[in-house]
Parts: sequence; C-alpha cells; structure tokens
Amino acid sequence: MILPIVGYGDPVLRKVCEKVSKDYPNLNEAIHNMYDTMYNASGVGLAAPQVGLPIRIFIVDTDPFSDSDDISEEEAALLKGFKKTFINAKMISEEGEEWSFNEGCLSIPDVREDVYRNEKITIEYFDEDFNKKTEVYDGLIARVIQHEYDHIEGILFTDKISTFKKQLIKKKLQNIMEGKARPDYRMKLVTKKR
Repeated sequence: MILPIVGYGDPVLRKVCEKVSKDYPNLNEAIHNMYDTMYNASGVGLAAPQVGLPIRIFIVDTDPFSDSDDISEEEAALLKGFKKTFINAKMISEEGEEWSFNEGCLSIPDVREDVYRNEKITIEYFDEDFNKKTEVYDGLIARVIQHEYDHIEGILFTDKISTFKKQLIKKKLQNIMEGKARPDYRMKLVTKKR
C-alpha cells in the first residue's frame, strides 16, 4: 500500500526513533508499504519516520543511480540491484575524506543542496529476517545509507548545509510547511500555524 510521505515540519521527522522487536505489529507489512511508497515517489531510500512511524527502520534501493553517466562502471555495478532493509541500525564508524553530492529528500520536495559526507561507513543492523549484520560501504551506497540513517536519528540533510544556504531555501521550506508543495506523490503536510 502506498502511504503519504510526511513533509518537512512534522515533529516525527525530528524524533530519535525507537528500536523495534521481531514481534512489532505488522512489521513485514510496514516494510512492504515503505517499498511501495518509495518506488511510487521515485526515491532511492525511505525511513520509517517519513511515513509517520518513529521506529528504527529504513530501506534503500540504489538501482536508479546505476544509470548515471557521472559514475564509473565499477560503481554502477555495485549500485545495480543494491536493495536492503535496515532494522535497528547503529552507525559504527564514518571514515575517509568528506565529499560533496547534491542531495534531495522525499520529505522536502523541490529542495536539493550539496551535502558533505564521509566516503566510507561501517554499520550494524538487522535485516528483515532479524539476522544481525555488520557491513562496510563506500561511495554512493554509503551516502544513501547515511542520509536514511540520519532520518532515524531525527536529522535532515538540510541540517548539514551552511547557514547561508539555509537562508536561501527558507521560503521553500516554509512553502512545504504551509502545504504549498506539489510533488507528484502523496504527502502528509503540516500546516504551520502563525
């Protein structure tokens, strides 16, 4: 089922999310709905708070990036078919040079900014069958995971840009909160009271 994506300004996007157990009600259905919602919105990642659930789950599918002309054949091969569910993720380390990439977010439509992130990560998580894993990623895969991991920590990509850039996008963020954003997918927008 395709769910509405929570828009910028909703308090759920600022919560540090709670861990889930194997017996979390309708866990498989929630994950399935998240994939349906992400694909419907043409995303490469989606975190549970973006569909209103303050729990430590996020999903990624980097396949759309594999067609980019801006990456090597080697990285394209890694991105192709990379699809994972991360439950109760814990970032163990973020290492290497910081590099810039133009990021966007389904909860913040029509806003894109260059964000600096470390090139390599080590992350511990449970898969959808609750098998514990510790894995190392780099490049665009690491970036997508870092972006989604931030969501379950209550952090948005706009928190990682300069004060000057924040001023430049202030009106766009206000428009999202006022329900003036019109992406081509369903959103649950917060109308901010004045």
